[in-house]
Amino acid sequence: MLEKDRISYFYDGDVGNVYFGPNHPMKPHRLFNLGEDCPVFDNLFEFCQIYAGGTLDAARRLNHKSCDIAINWAGGLHHAKKCEASGFCYINDLVLGILELLKYHARVLYIDIDVHHGDGVEEAFYFTDRVMTVSFHKYGDLFFPGTGDIKDIGEREGKYYAINIPLKDGIDDTSFTRLFKTIIAKVVETYLPGAIVLQCGADSLARDRLGCFNLSIEGHAECVKFVKKFNIPLLVTGGGGYTKENVARCWAVETGVLLDTELPNEIPNNDYIEYFAPDYTLKVANLNMDNLNSKTYLSSIKVQVMESLRSIQHAPGVQMQEVPPDFYIPDFDEDELDPDERVDQHTQDKQIHRDDEYYEGDNDNDHDDGTH
Repeated sequence: MLEKDRISYFYDGDVGNVYFGPNHPMKPHRLFNLGEDCPVFDNLFEFCQIYAGGTLDAARRLNHKSCDIAINWAGGLHHAKKCEASGFCYINDLVLGILELLKYHARVLYIDIDVHHGDGVEEAFYFTDRVMTVSFHKYGDLFFPGTGDIKDIGEREGKYYAINIPLKDGIDDTSFTRLFKTIIAKVVETYLPGAIVLQCGADSLARDRLGCFNLSIEGHAECVKFVKKFNIPLLVTGGGGYTKENVARCWAVETGVLLDTELPNEIPNNDYIEYFAPDYTLKVANLNMDNLNSKTYLSSIKVQVMESLRSIQHAPGVQMQEVPPDFYIPDFDEDELDPDERVDQHTQDKQIHRDDEYYEGDNDNDHDDGTH
């Protein structure tokens, strides 16, 4: 039992749990900067390892040119900060993936089409010109997280390299995709990124339980298709989405877009088919709701963004320096693994044997005859 700042707790490293003493004055959320919207659940750390590790591995594969597009639908948790979990996001895998990409690319472009502002990613790179963040999101009416004003453009070396597109309720496919294509085309032309990270939060779809936009799956996927056409190394992640059957529909369609494969509208029979009743189809119609984003308002946003981009004289460079080593990947043959079987972290750790360690039994490096 440890005593620290009148807080009694001890850590059980075997199972990854923290236990609080009977006189503990502080809730676990406050102690670990989790926030009330970040619940604690069994195997939380392993969950974080899986989704964050997926984005890191995706970035590594892009860096080594083993693929042109890498997808991690489990990633995209864009609200987490350096010292704080926020908005159901515990580890900001996007920031970790971008840092990995920066080892090989002078400039990385981050695009976010989640209904919520990508505040954690913007904050991480607010003072640098090596990452440009572009977020399309609902802003105003105390909507979470309350950041992302169009006037927030970055500071110091990062001034003009943070772009925010604050939108109002009910934006539809036509308005959203027109604005998206105009802005992203100019951003790519001006910034010349070496890699793109695209966060495809599905809570910007119509009928989302927490969202307020009116995008169809086709409209959402059109943004993905447009970014793909630049033929720049692309890391695609998921993000928010709170009407689960529509999240599954959306990311299935967008996987098809990224693979140049058009999926049939009828969903084949599967273990979860009843979630997609009564239509059992991929496509979902828009809602009949008012678009509060007038043409004048959207035009003013476009003008302000273009003005910021004109303030960038040229695509920033970076001095040559030693590239930090890639994160450690244990040696095993992926072809021999069963793709339908998930290997937990503890089992993977057991496959790693360091040369400077000694073991008893079959793995013993020192044998009885003195040989090594």
